[in-house]
Amino acid sequence: MVLEPMAGVQRQRLILMVLAACALLVLLGSVLVGSVALPWAELPAALSDVLSGQAGSMTATLLDLRLGRAGSAFAVGAGLSLAGVMMQSLLRNPLADPFVLGVSSGAAVGALVALLLGAALWIVDAAALAGAVGISLLLYLFARRDLSGHLQREVAGDSSTLLLTGVILSSACMAVVTLILSIAPESRLRGMVFWMIGDLSATGWRWLPWIALVVVLALVRSQARALNVMALHADAAVTLGVNVGGLRRTLFVCSGLLAATAVTTAGAIGFVGLIVPHACRYAFGPDHRVLLPASALAGGAFLVLADTLARTVLAPQQLPVGVVTSLVGVPVFLLQLHQLRVRRP
Repeated sequence: MVLEPMAGVQRQRLILMVLAACALLVLLGSVLVGSVALPWAELPAALSDVLSGQAGSMTATLLDLRLGRAGSAFAVGAGLSLAGVMMQSLLRNPLADPFVLGVSSGAAVGALVALLLGAALWIVDAAALAGAVGISLLLYLFARRDLSGHLQREVAGDSSTLLLTGVILSSACMAVVTLILSIAPESRLRGMVFWMIGDLSATGWRWLPWIALVVVLALVRSQARALNVMALHADAAVTLGVNVGGLRRTLFVCSGLLAATAVTTAGAIGFVGLIVPHACRYAFGPDHRVLLPASALAGGAFLVLADTLARTVLAPQQLPVGVVTSLVGVPVFLLQLHQLRVRRP
């Protein structure tokens, strides 16, 4: 009786250690790979210059740029993947996406309006965040009964109102986005399209996605047991001591915050929050004590790898990272969907 929990804890630690090591290798590869190679002999001195804030040499400058871009890519990918786990738990659907509730569409409206007006980069980020928060508030007002968890049908996981409201709000936002794109001048249209696809080419060190990721991961990790109870015993979760309403509101707010900061940083990058959580659930099991940090590590590594491919495949020309994630995500999603259908009785 004692050995089994100990073995489970050791397995969890081993999984997370392996994923963390893989993530570090991917980050290292992203820093070293590019159209201009970094000499191994100069890396220690360049890293010292970067850490001291004195990136004077060419190697130190390139290292600083690539570290910032890779670090932001990891935070965005980890945030999207973690948001996907929470959204799938909230909607009780293993193939739900963090953007399904329209948060990214609201951010797109705010960002494209700022780009249309020729605003500075920080104003574009602020407008995207404001659009995402605005849609989240509207969604909460329209679907607060689904998030309360008081009724028996809601305890059982019926979030149809929440889902449908998100789809409608997303459609309305996309109509506004289409209008903006149709009236935008050609000089700004390319930047808008890249932002809509998802792009990290102009991204350096961003602390907002890292702060949101650390805070949300610490918060939901403490609720992992409650998530397991709600997933396995939805009908009896309240009688087992789970505050279903509070847990659902926490999942909603945290997933919306992560999606908003990710979209604000890198635009609307698809498929990360859809395929990575489902792959981790398939590989490591449904235990949220492992699934939450494992999805964050795997999602961060996946987006860093995708961004590395985006900037090296056609170097010196760079592709939007959203193109790479979509090209990889579509066949992987179809494979996951097929496996899900095969496993059903």
